[in-house]
Amino acid sequence: MNAIIEIFPDLAKGLTITITVLIGAAFFGYLFAFIAGLCRMSSNVFLRKFTGFYVEIFRGTSLIVQLFWLYYAIPMLFGIELGSNWWAGVIAIALNYGAYMSEIVRGSILAVANGQSEAATALNMSRFQRMRLVILPQAIRMMLPEFGNYSIQMLKATSLVSLIGMEDILYHGNIIRSTNLSQAPTVYLLVLLFYFILALPLIFLTRKMEAFSKKGVASG
Repeated sequence: MNAIIEIFPDLAKGLTITITVLIGAAFFGYLFAFIAGLCRMSSNVFLRKFTGFYVEIFRGTSLIVQLFWLYYAIPMLFGIELGSNWWAGVIAIALNYGAYMSEIVRGSILAVANGQSEAATALNMSRFQRMRLVILPQAIRMMLPEFGNYSIQMLKATSLVSLIGMEDILYHGNIIRSTNLSQAPTVYLLVLLFYFILALPLIFLTRKMEAFSKKGVASG
């Protein structure tokens, strides 16, 4: 019990980094997902090919490798600095999960019944109006549960930012473990507990979104 009392405040020092990286990665991840998902449905061949290339590259390679590329390789090879390790971590996670979620965006839009688009066309709506007023509101409902699941995945992925020197929860846990190896089981049990507690609100929201997504999507 004394070990837990000693370790807990040290691990808590990493909460700010973990939470801010999650918020940043989620914001940009959803943004990249919508941009890539919509571009993959564009009539412009270049946009489709470019976003398809992005999706396949980031889905087909390791997030750790992508993180190292953004933080170490790109600045050395091309002189492009992202500003800080925080931005490198946020953008790496966002690009990776944005690629996965872009397929959810595309699939949900395509899943909206053709009759909805045809009815909107009969009302003399433009393509933009059909997308904004008819298709996207229904598609977003279908996206919500999967977006909730990926938010939880992004939370777990934030632990990787410790590899580029960010002082998150896992970083502080590793420091404690390196100074006292006998405390390793307690340290990592508490780290696990921290991530689980952080995930609970996301799990709750995902369940709410699952219930919400079942309402209001027209079919036929």
